[in-house]
Amino acid sequence: MISVSTIAVVAHRRKTFGGGLDELRKLVADQGVDNLLWYEVSKSARARKKTRKALREGAELVFVWGGDGMVQRCADAMAGSGAALAIVPAGTANMLAGNLGIPQDLPTAVHIGFNGRRRRLDLGKVNGEHFAVMAGAGFDGALIADAGRTMKDRAGRLAYVWTALKHVRDDAARVKIRVDGRKWFDGKATCVLLGNVGTITGGIRAFDDARLDDGWLEIGVATAQGALQWARTLGRMTLGRSDRSPFVRITRAKAVDVTLRRPMTYELDGGARSTITRLKARVVPAAITVCVPEPS
Repeated sequence: MISVSTIAVVAHRRKTFGGGLDELRKLVADQGVDNLLWYEVSKSARARKKTRKALREGAELVFVWGGDGMVQRCADAMAGSGAALAIVPAGTANMLAGNLGIPQDLPTAVHIGFNGRRRRLDLGKVNGEHFAVMAGAGFDGALIADAGRTMKDRAGRLAYVWTALKHVRDDAARVKIRVDGRKWFDGKATCVLLGNVGTITGGIRAFDDARLDDGWLEIGVATAQGALQWARTLGRMTLGRSDRSPFVRITRAKAVDVTLRRPMTYELDGGARSTITRLKARVVPAAITVCVPEPS
């Protein structure tokens, strides 16, 4: 076990998982922790402030209990720090945990936090905020905005399917994209996606060659319109390679600048944000340390 003197838990108290927060406290305490900092929040938006407080108090290891929104807010606060992030996946999609092989099993997740490998990972940064998995606007942002917490609590991942069906007929908008300072795309599109990992919302393999530690962001733009084209696109993403779809273009970059002709909702790691007409993003290499399973 890696020795640390101060450990923090930042937990979304409304998330249920395993034996709950009481079991999490017991599992952490059983490791002989000298100084345990414990913070609970009712909304993931409040996690960033608690995480920064934990870092000021000297936390060297931060367990994050919650979904992708909690993980994103805590990662944003921890970027550039020397502390390690341990994910306890208690959400609906758990995208970063899934990409890292962290199971939705409470004892195993805690064991990985204390005994797993420490891995330095890249983060993306868009409009001033870090993300670990993806950022997107258009179709992606709209379906996530509609799949609110109540719907996800009731339907789980099916919430994304229902809202996707609602938005497959959305009109395309004029989009201009510059990658690393050069023009890459100028035309009508229904979705712009920036990825740091391969698998995104709903378990879809969007970026087949993505790596969390390669110092690059994956950039994708979809031009699919209507149920038939989106069915073909999502089918290709699920069963083959995304870049072989006639309605998808993919590249990679260190920095990307997206200009939208009309306002669109954007999202970070599965959390909806405001409507925007511009996305400016860049990769932040080796920005955070995350506890991951040992290689099998």
